[in-house]
Formats: sequence, structure tokens, C-alpha cells
Amino acid sequence: MAHLQAVRTSLQPQQNNFSQLATYFDEQNQIAWGYMQAEPRPCFTPTLLREMLAWWGSMVSMIDNPAEIDVKYFVLASNVPNIYNLGGDLNLFRQHIAERDRNALYHYAISCIDSSYAVHRHLNRPNVTSIALVQGQALGGGFECALAANVLIAERGSKMGLPEILFNLFPGMGAMTYLGRRVGHHLAEKIIRSGKLYLAEELHEMGVVDVLAEPGEGEASVHDYVRREEKSRNGILALRAARELSQPASYEELIRITEIWVDAALRLEPKDLRMMERLVSRQTGRAETASSNGSAVLSA
Repeated sequence: MAHLQAVRTSLQPQQNNFSQLATYFDEQNQIAWGYMQAEPRPCFTPTLLREMLAWWGSMVSMIDNPAEIDVKYFVLASNVPNIYNLGGDLNLFRQHIAERDRNALYHYAISCIDSSYAVHRHLNRPNVTSIALVQGQALGGGFECALAANVLIAERGSKMGLPEILFNLFPGMGAMTYLGRRVGHHLAEKIIRSGKLYLAEELHEMGVVDVLAEPGEGEASVHDYVRREEKSRNGILALRAARELSQPASYEELIRITEIWVDAALRLEPKDLRMMERLVSRQTGRAETASSNGSAVLSA
């Protein structure tokens, strides 16, 4: 946890009522930091999704208020040692599928899309850059959210992947859209069909990860990236705007893909749901292991 605490010593915690998201603001560098800490598993719980959207709403208010300090960068990271985010709330998925509740499943999926699209569109503010900082495992929707960021920074040894094919589904909250625009849709589909975990080093070689950081140096790498961007910020932001015109990722595209995902989820068979149950157990196990490891570090 030393790498997490180091970046916070000079930061002012933002005052809010969040329970699953810790937020900080670096006034000097105009960087907003958000650390996910979902419970009972480090996945995208409905509570975490609501708090992320509320946090971004507060940033938009700051940006649009001339009396407030501007936000130029926002970073989405994790408070859970060795885990960025394990993706969708599989326990909730399984419950909605078992109850044949298409509406609930669809609305949960939309909330995931709303979150990732806000990251991808950098809050619809042209002068803001979104950064994902992956320190540990980013699976399924966790990987999708990291892919949505304008800049993906990952520490060496971190693992990312899309395991949905293992329970006869596919990642329907942005993987094809965001990954396809990073590496091409043929390679994106190959990664999705594999269901495997990739090291950050492999993904950096593929062009998925933008910046490869040394273990424990993720926050320092964020600051290094910001310093580099500041030197050519006008040109970099203009280039990004041009890329967004030539390779647009539309909200409508995400919605239509999610509708395919919802219908496919409702076709899952009992054996597929049993595999999903096993993955829920693994999520819980990872969370408990991370919690115990984190306690050991803090008490050392």
C-alpha cells in the first residue's frame, strides 16, 4: 500500500458520501484521483457505478465553473491491493438471469456503459484527459473500463483479460468497441475468444497498454505522463479530437452491442451458470486474499 499512500500525502480528500470510491484532488497538477474499493467483491457493484457517475458529475461542475480550479486529468485506479477491478457483478448477473429479469439485466448493463463511455469521452470536455491506472488484475468489465480511457497505464506483472467466453458469453460493455479501436477488430476478437489473461508487458507490445510502469511506480508514471503531455498538450488534444472524428465510438453502438449481450445472457444454460458461480467464488476469494495481504502491508 506504500505506493497508494505516497501519492496521497500531498492531496486533499474530496468531501463526499461515497462508500466504494475514495477521491482526491491534486490542485497543483489539476489531477483528480479516484480509487475503487467496491464491496463485498472488487467488481462493478451498482453502488460503485452510481458513485463513479456522481464523481464525474462533480468534476464537470468544477470544470464549468470559472471560479473553481480546473480539472485537466482524472485517474481511475484501485484501493484493493493487486486488483484493479474484476468486472461485472457476476452474482447479480446470475440472479437476474435465473429470474429471467431482462429489464434489470439491461439496466445494469446500461449503467456500466454510461460509466465507461464517460471515461472514453473524457466527460465530454475537450481539455480533459482520462487515465486508467492498472495495478494488478483487470478482468472482464474492469478491463473494458480501462480500455475506455484515453490513456491506459499498467504496472509490469499486472494481468488483464476477458474471461466471459469461459461461461459461454462475450464481453458486451465495450470490449469490441474500445479494444477494436486500439488494435483492430480482428486482433480484438482473437483476444476475446481466447478468454485468457495477458500480462501488461504482452498488451504493451500489442499496443493495448499505452504506458508500462515498474511495479509500485504506477502513480509516478501517471505524473511522468502528465509532464510529457503538458509539453505538447495543444497538439496532443487536437490529434485526439481528429482521431475521435475518424474512428468514432458512438453511444448507440455500445447500446446495440449490449442488447445483443443481454439476449445472449438470457440464453445461458445451467452448466454456464454453474461456471459463473465458480467465477463468483473466485472473485470472492481474490477479494479476501487481497484484503488480508493489504492488512499485512499496512501493519508491517
